Amino acid sequence: MSEAGNSREGRIEAARRRLRNLRPASVVSWRDALATLLPIVLLMALAVFATEHFIRPAPPHKLTMAGGPEGSNFRTVAEKYQKILARSDIALEIVPSRGSANNLDLLVDRQVDIALVQSGVTREGGTDDLRSLGTMFRQPVSIFYRSDKLFTRLSEMAGMRIAIGRPGSGNRFLALALLKGNGIEPGGKTQLLDIEGEAASAALTKHEVDAIFLSGDSASIRTVRQLMRAEGIRLFDFVQGEAYERRFRYLNRLQLPAGAFDLGANLPEKPITMMAPTVELLAHADLHPALSDLLVEAAQEVHSRSSLMQNPREFPHPIEHDYPMSDDAARYYKSGKGLAYRFLPFWLASLVNRAAVILVPMLVVLIPALRFAPDIYGWRINRRIYKRYGELMALERATLEPMTPEQRTALLQRLAEIEKSMINAKVPGAYADQSYILRRHIQFVREGLVSAEARKPDDTTPVTG
Repeated sequence: MSEAGNSREGRIEAARRRLRNLRPASVVSWRDALATLLPIVLLMALAVFATEHFIRPAPPHKLTMAGGPEGSNFRTVAEKYQKILARSDIALEIVPSRGSANNLDLLVDRQVDIALVQSGVTREGGTDDLRSLGTMFRQPVSIFYRSDKLFTRLSEMAGMRIAIGRPGSGNRFLALALLKGNGIEPGGKTQLLDIEGEAASAALTKHEVDAIFLSGDSASIRTVRQLMRAEGIRLFDFVQGEAYERRFRYLNRLQLPAGAFDLGANLPEKPITMMAPTVELLAHADLHPALSDLLVEAAQEVHSRSSLMQNPREFPHPIEHDYPMSDDAARYYKSGKGLAYRFLPFWLASLVNRAAVILVPMLVVLIPALRFAPDIYGWRINRRIYKRYGELMALERATLEPMTPEQRTALLQRLAEIEKSMINAKVPGAYADQSYILRRHIQFVREGLVSAEARKPDDTTPVTG
């Protein structure tokens, strides 16, 4: 074989290797894909950020609650809440207090998260942030006195030694209000003593005081029953109950039947009318919705049973008194627990709810964005081709104008540059047909330029007219 033949075969083999090494056109233009998807990703991130800004964080695992004095009904209720919340791994810390008024102060000063407060107990300022989680139970005021005479009006206690409870208790607040309504106020001939609960009961038994006011935040039911059985001590009967109810809007009449405290001894001996304010569970307006649900659920477990003072399922209920009802609590009373909280443990339900709140805006953005993403991607690819068409049309218009040989050469060079740029452009295979069509049009303009040059008349040809 000749040397020329070997050389030719070598060139053919080199060409084949070069063809084998050629990379096919990319299926996707990653630059355009990135430019298309990046705004979608940024928009989703913005939606998630905005959602995170407006939704609550994960619920805390610790709450603080103002309890009443040791042994009081308030303290007993708080301890029941504590046990129920512990099932959901929520630690409830009970902060000792002197009663309703002190509970309200602790709540306003943000020393506690939640508190039981007797209706009618208010304070000036600082309560705009408070919300009610519902009315939990009645708290009858029990007035015991020692006298041979049966009293029918509180005004008959003028001049006596009366234990009204310590400052800060709802018992004291209510006692002062009722006594004032009967013309008995501090500073007069009646001695108003800061004694409450067990101490007040013992003082009455020992003849150290003549009358005492007891209520749920200062004494237990056990203390009330002991006094009912004590010799010489009477339970005050609010025979003017309707008048008290109309004058003090936060009071309700409660008819206690004969024998309610002791059937065997028939205590009381006849029906007695008692006055009972209700007790609300108060919290701050920013209480986490999940914790609000847990607390109302705990309240239903604790307070829905029948007792001496209430009918079954009478409490809790969402009736507003001194403070507006929490939106979360009102929603719970109306529709109950959320779907996730019904079937999942508290911590997992909280996680699912938060994930759902974040996923919803993401899907709202993502689904329409992905629907239009292919169109945006195709528009970016076509825009590069259409841009060359604009240049090509401008060059074609230039061919209609008189031009020098140098100008014609420059136009042909520009056409070659446009064609080369399209050959080197990374256009996905799906859009290659438009690229080849453009190159045909480039060739069409080039042929127009060449044929125009060929048809150009000779400058020496005479012009006839």
